[in-house]
Amino acid sequence: MLKVAVVGASGYTGVELLRLLYNHPEVAVTCVTSEQSAGRPVSDVFPTLRGRIDLPLENLEPVGISEKVDVVFTALPHKAAMEVVPTFVKMGKQVIDLSADYRIHDPQVYGKWYDTHLNPDLLDQAVYGIPEIRRAEIREASLIANPGCYPTSVILGLAPLLKGKVIDPKSVIVDAKSGVSGAGRGAKVDNLYCEVNEGFKAYAVGGTHRHIPEIEQELSLLAETEMVISFTPHLVPMDRGILSTIYSAPNGKVTAAELITLYEAFYDGEPFVRVLPEGKLPSTTFVRGSNFCDIGVTVDERTGRIVVISAIDNLVKGASGQAVQNMNLMCGLPETLGLEILPVFP
Repeated sequence: MLKVAVVGASGYTGVELLRLLYNHPEVAVTCVTSEQSAGRPVSDVFPTLRGRIDLPLENLEPVGISEKVDVVFTALPHKAAMEVVPTFVKMGKQVIDLSADYRIHDPQVYGKWYDTHLNPDLLDQAVYGIPEIRRAEIREASLIANPGCYPTSVILGLAPLLKGKVIDPKSVIVDAKSGVSGAGRGAKVDNLYCEVNEGFKAYAVGGTHRHIPEIEQELSLLAETEMVISFTPHLVPMDRGILSTIYSAPNGKVTAAELITLYEAFYDGEPFVRVLPEGKLPSTTFVRGSNFCDIGVTVDERTGRIVVISAIDNLVKGASGQAVQNMNLMCGLPETLGLEILPVFP
């Protein structure tokens, strides 16, 4: 039985981790932390856990935590994770970090989009944890950089096209929409009910969203050439979910049927990627609460462009579910353990 700590358990990704880990047959959650709510039962902060996970929230003390757990999930804000992750790694713990602190390989790029990196020496050690692309590396890793939600939807949506050299890498445009939980649980005026209800808006327009360098890094590795994309995120008045619509120009004439065959072959045997048949398109409704990524692909016959649509739950496959999937791989467990939950509908 793995003893697990969730560091930063009072946010949305933290409670989602606890929800998933509670049903994991090989895990015992033995430590949960929150600086703001230390001393309170976690079920007091999240009543959904009452009677099932009532552990007291602790202050974040990396050495003390390391002495009583095997695996650490760090669900901390960007820049906060790199203050504690080195201690967990030094003490031989397996760490899955859900912040952006170890996703970007180049510390100078990280500095441009976030801040000065405190431990750039760990960047080479961190494995970007997208199992469908990096499964073998994840199995050997001790530090996982869990991907962001938008990047997960985009990378899985484009991987078959880039690996197959089907599209012009310079032609990619991504139009992505996210539920409000993607912005975190902190109080922000822009995320108040009256600010988002009955509205639909773009934000971080003009290539300014912090997930862009992460997306471009991973797409460039798949394409084997440097990629720059146009990426525009939108906020949708729903709790959770991401729908990414991805446009690209093919290198030659291709049909929707051929593309679906390509995607089915690429993701053959993948437990959490569902390629939809021709004429069917994904919806966030049909992945809600699950670790699935649904992908639909077609061709715009008028313009010749390929259109890929991917849907994920931003808190599950886009965060906590993928983190558990990575833990399973790191610890030699069946990859799907604790994650074979069907989407919630309606």
